[in-house]
Amino acid sequence: MIDVKGRWALITGAARGIGYLTAKFMAKQGCNLILHSRSTDHTQKVLQEVRELGVSARAVAADLNDLASVERMLQEIDALGVQVDIVLNNAGLQIAYRTEYFETPAEDYLVSFNVNTIAPMMICYHFMPKMIERGFGRILNTTSGIRLEPEQAGYSASKAALDKVTIDLGKTVQGSDVMINLTDPGWCRTDLGGPHAPNAPESAIPGIVVGVFMEDKKSGRILGAQNFAGLSLEEAVKKAEAEFDSPY
Repeated sequence: MIDVKGRWALITGAARGIGYLTAKFMAKQGCNLILHSRSTDHTQKVLQEVRELGVSARAVAADLNDLASVERMLQEIDALGVQVDIVLNNAGLQIAYRTEYFETPAEDYLVSFNVNTIAPMMICYHFMPKMIERGFGRILNTTSGIRLEPEQAGYSASKAALDKVTIDLGKTVQGSDVMINLTDPGWCRTDLGGPHAPNAPESAIPGIVVGVFMEDKKSGRILGAQNFAGLSLEEAVKKAEAEFDSPY
């Protein structure tokens, strides 16, 4: 299991929900953090809390539906002069639930793909070459298990696309210490998941980040966080490496 103490991680959607819990967990492991939200006002609480845990932390902002805003954020991160070894693309958007799904507007797809597919991949494309050059990196893209629900077509299609490009990209680094995998928190009671979801947000820890700590040099896996609910980080890593193989 790798040690992340002193390394820098970018976490998108860090102001609330799973992203907030992820930031707190990573800080407890000694990882320095770059915390993204749509406004730096939103991250002030988590920024203070992780700093109180003894790590360095910065806040950045971008509207992931505005790809120019994403590019400005990446330039701002570069200007910090820190080495980003870990990327956790947690932020996501479920734009609508369309009961009349034959009337789904094109905008559902456009916004969903910007936020859930294109922006995360812009971030991957920005940081992954630098990871390859250094010989180390971890990227986790957050997917979803939604299936057979045309009511959520924009969201589910954008996550399916993210799965595809992540798995395809993972083949290029298979066998190296740059690992890119998918993570799925499960249906949790967050702002996105809603109040009737069966799982508490806390159940996604440590599974939502287990791919960061693995060191078996395999990519392209979907690591469902609920498979690791109730386990210690060490137990989760051991289970993930034993039971989840690459698709290549």
